[in-house]
Amino acid sequence: MANPIVTPLTQALAEGKLSREELKQFMRRSDGPALRRLVLWIGLLSVTTALIALAWNSWLIWPAMLLQGTVLVHHFALQHECVHYTAFRTRWINDLVGQICGLIIMLPHRFFRYEHCDHHTYTQLHGEDPEMISMPTTFGAYLWYLSAVPYWRSKFTEVFRHAIGRLNAAEKKFIPVEEHKTVFMDARRMLAIYATIFLGMATTGWWGLIWYWIIPLFLGEPVMRFVRMTEHVGRPTVAQMSENTRTNLVSAPWRFLCWNMNYHAEHHYVASVPFHALPKLHEKLKDHIHVERHGYLGAHLDILRQLTQRERVAAVNRT
Repeated sequence: MANPIVTPLTQALAEGKLSREELKQFMRRSDGPALRRLVLWIGLLSVTTALIALAWNSWLIWPAMLLQGTVLVHHFALQHECVHYTAFRTRWINDLVGQICGLIIMLPHRFFRYEHCDHHTYTQLHGEDPEMISMPTTFGAYLWYLSAVPYWRSKFTEVFRHAIGRLNAAEKKFIPVEEHKTVFMDARRMLAIYATIFLGMATTGWWGLIWYWIIPLFLGEPVMRFVRMTEHVGRPTVAQMSENTRTNLVSAPWRFLCWNMNYHAEHHYVASVPFHALPKLHEKLKDHIHVERHGYLGAHLDILRQLTQRERVAAVNRT
């Protein structure tokens, strides 16, 4: 008989660091924590929006828009929680908030749910993980990814392709056949909403959303690319979650923005644990997972160290 697979979760349970009752408590869902955070979230957006208005006729509008964009792109983190139905206990609130977040950052919610399911199933496996960010092969490729140009090119192509009723081979693997038409309709609906918004601005002559939403979104996306790289890039491309996922210890403002998704290894082990319980789960699993104690910067230094070593090896091989 084959030995059972030992994971950080089973290790913590076996060593008595985590009881099944505690795990059950961690998995309890509630509307309260997310609703309270959402109030603060809207307040933060109000502040960054006010900063843009105050800096309107000054060069300071650019750093103000960057701040706004940094908050806007982190709607991805909230949408991610809604995809798992862990942000709120009430299912329809997850769907509603997820749809709104997706509209803000151009990520259709239903499509993201199916894509993300396969990400959890095939984490870090080449050709299987649809969200996999490959380890850059050169410093130029590293910077090119961080620029977010490849991301936006892929995102625009993806949404427009869905709008005309086409899926690529990879998407056909994780989207059920019976949901193809719904995914197409979601993309068309999203583009119709965008078209209506721009038509409204053209009709009224008020182009404020360009400065409060569009430009900030493009300015902020490199920040999200910087964050997303820290989750898996540079970790082994193997199925073992103890190896393929990185938890980053970051400051309170970053934890607020990413809805505790810096505790990424914990999330991958028990995806049904809501964001507000992840810090407690971390305390139980921290000795059995890969933890980057220097946060996002430490993760990128690790990636750059690996990239440097690869380039040295490649240089030796060329000689």
